[in-house]
Amino acid sequence: MEIIKLKDEFIKLGQALKAAGLVETGAEAKDVIQDGLVKVNGEVDTRRGKKLYNGDVVEFDGEEIKIED
Repeated sequence: MEIIKLKDEFIKLGQALKAAGLVETGAEAKDVIQDGLVKVNGEVDTRRGKKLYNGDVVEFDGEEIKIED
């Protein structure tokens, strides 16, 4: 599981996928999110701008990202 440390109060879903190295570009992040391939806390979320906070878990392509302070 990849851990993303928050620098601010939140990180957006597309930014988190890029920060974890699961996608290379913002456009790629947008595509996989809009295609319903990304789960936030166990549920599909199609909003690239979804704000992630401490404790949130993102799943994509068999990988998990945990958001921490």
